[in-house]
Amino acid sequence: MRSNIADAISTFFLEYETPRQVVVKNRRVGVVCRLIQLIVLVYIIGWVFIYEKGYQVTDKAIGSVYTKMKGVGYAKVNGVQRVWDVDDYVFPEQGDASFVVMTNYIMTMGQQQGNCPELPGKHSCQSDEDCEEGDYRRGGHGKFTTLSPNLQAESSPEGGFPLHGMLTGKCVSETKTCEVSAWCPVENDLVVPDPALLMAAENFTLFIKNSITFPMFGIVRSNLVKRVNLRKCVFHEDEAPLCPIFRLGDIVRLSGFNFQELAVQGGAIGILIDWTCDFDWDRKHCLPKYNFHGLYGDGELMSNSSVGYNFRSAKYYMDGTTEKRTLMKVFGLRIDVVVQGVARKFDIIPTLTTIGSGVGIFGVATVVCDLVLLYVLPKRDFYKNMKFKYTIIDEEKPVLQMDKPVMDSDKE
Repeated sequence: MRSNIADAISTFFLEYETPRQVVVKNRRVGVVCRLIQLIVLVYIIGWVFIYEKGYQVTDKAIGSVYTKMKGVGYAKVNGVQRVWDVDDYVFPEQGDASFVVMTNYIMTMGQQQGNCPELPGKHSCQSDEDCEEGDYRRGGHGKFTTLSPNLQAESSPEGGFPLHGMLTGKCVSETKTCEVSAWCPVENDLVVPDPALLMAAENFTLFIKNSITFPMFGIVRSNLVKRVNLRKCVFHEDEAPLCPIFRLGDIVRLSGFNFQELAVQGGAIGILIDWTCDFDWDRKHCLPKYNFHGLYGDGELMSNSSVGYNFRSAKYYMDGTTEKRTLMKVFGLRIDVVVQGVARKFDIIPTLTTIGSGVGIFGVATVVCDLVLLYVLPKRDFYKNMKFKYTIIDEEKPVLQMDKPVMDSDKE
């Protein structure tokens, strides 16, 4: 027993086994084998190593964005000219990666809380019976919906535009509309100015300051490149692709929109700053690329739906003891600055992993050719005998039973 165990251990540690190989001279099988190996080789070198950079490790960027608008616009409404600067047309305050630049507006001045008639077409009436006190009308000519205790209006199936306040139960004979309790006079937003009042916004400029860091590699980069003169440059896709100062009209154009059309109702635009860097080369080659995408529609405004981007903003003030406000319905361009970054660098571990997986894929050629040899070709039985060596192990002979001892009782 001990000698058998020693022989087994000696065989395991001191002997080497190699698979048996059979050289088959067959043109078809040889061509198929080399063709498959060539395809695998092209895949490993071309796709895995060159395109997918399988020899590198990858790190994602952590970035920050600071924005700043510049420009002054003039708008003339009802013969009165008004100056608009950055503090007037940018919402919210400067610096955010997401903000709105006003291009058009509807201004309602001197509003104060009280009772006043609704706009024509909002809720027409002939008598007080047509104006149920406390009701809130959701649609232009649809059903009434009663306000809930928390003063939130319930939606009506008919949809449409809501009233500006709560019905008081009175029909105003001068306007033939119901009286509402609201901020008076009510806002008239039925007609949107066209062309936009702030067309000067096309020449406003946007400055974007972006910094990113790649934690794995300990590298920090900024979009403020030394060779770019910030005092003179304006971004151009061919002549000045690294300048971080953008003309608003160019942003809209590169997003696939027409500024004159988009300025009337507003819209949404995304600015993508892409950092794709290869740190196998000098880090000075790690530079941003700016891409512009329209986030609203397909560039054509649809007249049968709620189009554009708008919101309301109010500025409150006191007129003696009376609180008043100036209400602005703002139409503008919502701009979202998004940063994405991926950096790569050579590392021995992914390189060895990629090479090992590539060598394993080469085994596909052997498997395919073996299947052809053993199951497709006419001489498949011959190839089976050449590839496999069959050994028949004799069964062990049964152990002979010993004769039973002769007992005294048996002698008798």
